[in-house]
Amino acid sequence: MDKFEETILSMWGMTPKDREESDGKFAALCTCPSCPTYTACAQDARELLFCLKGKSFLCISEEKGCLCPSCPVTAEYGFRHTLFCRRGNEKTQRYEHGLWGTKMI
Repeated sequence: MDKFEETILSMWGMTPKDREESDGKFAALCTCPSCPTYTACAQDARELLFCLKGKSFLCISEEKGCLCPSCPVTAEYGFRHTLFCRRGNEKTQRYEHGLWGTKMI
């Protein structure tokens, strides 16, 4: 079991309030607003933490670069994937890679 899996398992016991506090802590560390792919629309919609919450459905339509590998949230959770704003959160990408292999369709 890797760091991400251990973290997800530990969250099962969290109350919604504890989860909200945890997300707030990581929102303060989030580097999404500095990323070249992040848009004014995403900022206006207050979209953050794509790595945990999932991709942007309305605001981000093209990949212009990625800061995910250098984000402190990535290190804290032990993420393996990137471009969460376009490809989905870590859990989604792990699932899709498990189904389709290393290439995304």
